[in-house]
Amino acid sequence: MKDIAAKACVSISTVSLVINHRDKGRVKPDIAATIWKVAEELGYHPNAMARSLRSGRTHTIAFISDQVATTPYAGEIIHGAEDAARQLGYMMFIIDADDERDISGDIDRMLSWGVDGYIYAKFANRYISVPPTLDDLQVVVVNAEERTVIHPRIEPDEFSIGYDATARLIHAGCRRIAYIGCDEPAIAQVGRFKGYRQALKDAGIPFDKRLTNRVSHGRPALEAVCKLLDDTHPDGVFAFNDARAVYVYDYAFQHGLTIGEDLSVIGVDNHEVICDTTVPALTSVELPHYEMGFWGACKIISMIEGTDPIAQNRVTPAYNAAPTPPLDNDGPTLIRCAIIEKKSIVGGPLKDKDSTPAQAEETSEQTTAAAVATA
Repeated sequence: MKDIAAKACVSISTVSLVINHRDKGRVKPDIAATIWKVAEELGYHPNAMARSLRSGRTHTIAFISDQVATTPYAGEIIHGAEDAARQLGYMMFIIDADDERDISGDIDRMLSWGVDGYIYAKFANRYISVPPTLDDLQVVVVNAEERTVIHPRIEPDEFSIGYDATARLIHAGCRRIAYIGCDEPAIAQVGRFKGYRQALKDAGIPFDKRLTNRVSHGRPALEAVCKLLDDTHPDGVFAFNDARAVYVYDYAFQHGLTIGEDLSVIGVDNHEVICDTTVPALTSVELPHYEMGFWGACKIISMIEGTDPIAQNRVTPAYNAAPTPPLDNDGPTLIRCAIIEKKSIVGGPLKDKDSTPAQAEETSEQTTAAAVATA
């Protein structure tokens, strides 16, 4: 810092303000730019250990991955968190966890190293129990719910997923819309089914239980889907996820139907392998994995620093299909999911001109109010 001060013809205290990002309103921008240029020329790198001793922070966060790292599409949560942490000058450690593995030793090591905060993320929206050793620490939960709300969290707006997917089919002219659900009592199943029913109600379409079924996987699931379609002859199908939408494609192939012409289908996940290999390509609601990870890292760092990096424009997401929610909520935060248009719905991909701002605003208000009530 003395070398930088001498070459830039400024005081050491001025260099310290700039290097430690405390120069706003104190140092002229052109002088700060000169200091950074000189620092780069001299190969300056901050001493993280010395800084941590002085500040009491290590600029590290721990990401506890409950099967996130081993689930292909959910891995984007890690990608998003890493992007935000890197931009904000933090190193992120990853602890791989699952329902059976004991990670208490890993957490103890993180505690001994003085990690500043923790992100606890699940591969799918499920109920979790954050290890009690973290109860009094800075923790953010991503893509999951705690049975007793203790920490700030972010999760997909499951109600809106069901509502928006069903509304998309209604917009295409569908009136007999089947729902292929999940046979597990998952948070996503409950929320998406409620959204499906509310969208039908708002459109004046009576709910018909015969048009719904909850299935697992494999041959029994395929047979159950085929029976439902044989018995009810829907003109549109909302599938709990892309994997279950594949059964509808199988049925259509067996019966000489053309998806996107004779039958409209929409799934959830925007699973690349499924959506881009089905013919025609499957329209799907994309789960905001990257966005949730990005928000999670921004949130934990805002708790550590007492600042708002999003409001301060200190971070920029590399991918943002869903708008990043603000950080000023210490309770549950629901993130709206985007529909990725492909070719599986009658009429083809929806264009912006196909829906009016009034319709979009009305739908947003309905789903937001219902989602808050559900939460």
